[in-house]
Amino acid sequence: MTMKKLQHIIFFAMICLTMNAQAGMQQHGKHKADKVPEMCTKADAVASLQCARAPSATFDVKGRLWLAWAFGGHVYVNFSDDKGMTYSPPVAVNKVPEKIAARGENRPKIVINSVGWVFVSWTQKLPKRFSGHIRFSRSINGGKYFSQPITVNDHLEITSHRFESLAVNTKGDIYIAWLDKRDKLASKAKGQDYTGAALYYAVSTDGGKSFHRNNKVIDHSCECCRTAMAIDNDGLPVILWRHIFDKNTRDHALVKLTSTKQFGDVRRVSFEQWQVDGCPHHGPDISISNQGVYHLAWFNNAPKQHGLFYANTQNQGQTFSKTINFGNYKAAAAHPQVLSFRNKVYLLWKEFDGKHSSLMSMQSNDKGVHWSKANLLMKTTSTTDHPLLIHNGEQVYAVWHRRGEDYRLIAIND
Repeated sequence: MTMKKLQHIIFFAMICLTMNAQAGMQQHGKHKADKVPEMCTKADAVASLQCARAPSATFDVKGRLWLAWAFGGHVYVNFSDDKGMTYSPPVAVNKVPEKIAARGENRPKIVINSVGWVFVSWTQKLPKRFSGHIRFSRSINGGKYFSQPITVNDHLEITSHRFESLAVNTKGDIYIAWLDKRDKLASKAKGQDYTGAALYYAVSTDGGKSFHRNNKVIDHSCECCRTAMAIDNDGLPVILWRHIFDKNTRDHALVKLTSTKQFGDVRRVSFEQWQVDGCPHHGPDISISNQGVYHLAWFNNAPKQHGLFYANTQNQGQTFSKTINFGNYKAAAAHPQVLSFRNKVYLLWKEFDGKHSSLMSMQSNDKGVHWSKANLLMKTTSTTDHPLLIHNGEQVYAVWHRRGEDYRLIAIND
């Protein structure tokens, strides 16, 4: 074989590998696009949960189910006192319409504090592609009215401030973490290279009236996967995100805040070695049990280790359990969620076999050491939103939404 012929073979092999990697990322990251029903596109369409874009849900301490969702340039909030059988009329959070990011990885968020105040965050889309501002509003009267929205990021140039996560502790401190490209913008102005984005956060200690200055945790996060955040037992948050290690290895990392203004060491969580120069649009999830165990779930698509993964840490990320690979990779297992109480841990994800979308779950009763078999909760030929896990006390629910249909709330540990 001549050297020239060998070079051609190597060249075409590299092209095939690149195409396969991109195809795998699209298959597992996006599934099928959610089709918009005609009833939701008419000029006279009204804001309704059936037409909601990318709803998020949570229960408050009294068992009321709250939802935040986008429609027609507004974020809306409504609630249910009968576990989703009926809902209150939706209330617009932002009175002045704006472009809102509302899809699987980047949706409005909602949390409720211990006295019933409602906090909502979302990403406002800006004129430049892939740019946005982190927005926030609150209601201190049970969701009847919301405050004038404020922009949380204190860097206001048009660039990417997106993919936020939102949490509130028992003191009422509100934390928002997001991916931010202000440092990439500054590097570009200096003629310097900058890979990815950066992880930033801000905190409000006055019940959401205002936020302290933004704090940068680390440079070179992956720029297009959702962040995840959970409150530890000391009232301080732990943030989990996809990070860029080495030149372009997109694994995951976590950091725990040690005060409102300080944070500990950034610790690497996953080691699948997924090297991809692109946007997976496939963020991780975290849940912290009553016993302080961090339970983590994520997706990676490396050649040797791919699919959905679970691990936990009982010492705040100093060491991790053995990683468990779950879900059917051949059926595009994607978008995992994790939720934990004491010894119990729940995993939720969706799969797509080319015809059907399936909602799947697993359960562990011993802190994630042993797991049940994968359980099919629901199957549909329709396109669906990403699934979510929420809880009312220790009753766990899967939520799965398709525009044009009722909002699905499925008890999974009755």
